[in-house]
Amino acid sequence: MRWSGQELQTEQVGALPGLARLNNLVRTVQTPEFAGITFHEILAKSALNHVPGQSAMPFGYTINPYRGCSHACTYCFARPTHQYLDLDAGKDFDSEIIVKVNVAEVLRKELAKPTWGRHPVALGTNTDPYQRAEGRYRLMPGIIAALADSKTPISILTKGTLLRRDLDLLVEASERVPVDLAMSIAIYDDDLQQSVEPGTPTTKARLATVTAVRERGLDCGVFLMPILPFLTDTRAHLDEALRQAKAAGATSVLYSGLNLKPAVKDWYLQWLARDHPELVGRYLELYAGGQYAPKEYRTWLAARIKPLIRAHGLERGIVDPATGGLRSSALPASPERMPVPATRPTFAPAPSPGPVAGPTIDQGPHSLSWARTTETPQSLIAAELPPDLTPTLF
Repeated sequence: MRWSGQELQTEQVGALPGLARLNNLVRTVQTPEFAGITFHEILAKSALNHVPGQSAMPFGYTINPYRGCSHACTYCFARPTHQYLDLDAGKDFDSEIIVKVNVAEVLRKELAKPTWGRHPVALGTNTDPYQRAEGRYRLMPGIIAALADSKTPISILTKGTLLRRDLDLLVEASERVPVDLAMSIAIYDDDLQQSVEPGTPTTKARLATVTAVRERGLDCGVFLMPILPFLTDTRAHLDEALRQAKAAGATSVLYSGLNLKPAVKDWYLQWLARDHPELVGRYLELYAGGQYAPKEYRTWLAARIKPLIRAHGLERGIVDPATGGLRSSALPASPERMPVPATRPTFAPAPSPGPVAGPTIDQGPHSLSWARTTETPQSLIAAELPPDLTPTLF
């Protein structure tokens, strides 16, 4: 279905005063294919977001091709970002999706600047880059190609099984730069998963995506987060979750308890009151001190899950303290501050066909090198993206 006939008169969308003030809003689109969802196409002025001052690490860069997310996870920590546009953090976050239709083009210009230091860039740390709309807009292939072409390390965290569409591109990118992938799979009870994450692929489908990534020779971590108090923190649930992650081929697992920012807390508690009213009082008590569960609960949770992680032979992954996503393998394992390179990092050119010694990133005392065997297929990065991966701007 073409979307050209679905355009709305944006000046009449009185419910969106924040968007009406934007001078980069192209148009607003609705289509029966995405019933109940409105897309607001904008021309992004920038693609790279610098995350300042969150840790001792000086390099925190993210890209968010979308704002808002049709995955509709009731606990999503990114919900308050919609309030910057005078949209609410509840239903609007799930159904009013901002699409940066030119994000890949803007990104290429930013990466071409002499001042760009090729620091790792994370996707999926705010809203999901592989939510359903990505199947239509196809923004991620251009983003991946631009990052790989500029020798910029990539990390992607997603709940979207659409990641499988871009595996050829990601495999090729991994021959040029570190590529770190992770699937967010927090809930292993089917009924609970569909209730609390109604717009996401099933747990089974996401585990199958982990397997697909591993079959292509790439590592794939599993984010077991958030763990929901009194719902998914039982020993039985955690044990089964780790068993399934291991069986799917996960190379690491990361976990954390539920974080309830004020706007998120209101929305989550509404869901809890509908589906688990018996737990509302316990949550109010547990989170009475703020957005985090008390230290005693977090200590208890760690003591419960760490032995299970070891028992299943899983490696515990590392969260990037700057972005909150999967820590890039281009960064040092230790948390000390990386030196800012005075010049752009240098990369060894890849030899022609046969086993290739991949690029070597040199950043002072820290370095990363890796090798991958490839048959050198036709490049998806050097050439124009094939029609099934090019952006579709309706």
